[in-house]
Amino acid sequence: MTLTPAEAEKVLAANFAPWVLDLGLTVVETGELHAVLRLPWSARLAREGGGLSGQALMAAADTATVIAVAAARDGFVPMTTVQQSTSFQRAVLDTDVRVAARITKLGRRMAFADIAMTAVGATEPAARASTVYALLG
Repeated sequence: MTLTPAEAEKVLAANFAPWVLDLGLTVVETGELHAVLRLPWSARLAREGGGLSGQALMAAADTATVIAVAAARDGFVPMTTVQQSTSFQRAVLDTDVRVAARITKLGRRMAFADIAMTAVGATEPAARASTVYALLG
């Protein structure tokens, strides 16, 4: 059984640092091996030139991975990022971002995920990430 988006929202609220919560991420969808979050546009997250900052996108990808792992394991377990690689392909200007994390391998002690970050209304991702997590519990 998978976490519902409402249950995943509780995981988000209970397990992330205040500055991550300040990003305003919301859980849109959860499934057996995935989670979709929405990162709302904010001028506070923009860099010079008006594009959404890479740091905000990377934090969103990292957070989406935790929610996807929690959904796959039917609940939050302590975990930590081992590796994250992000490629930025186009700027995000004045729009929210759909952050879709898909678990590609879930073991007892490690999880691997691919994340696509796509501006709402766009067809091609603005950024892609891959993450590796150590599962501690």
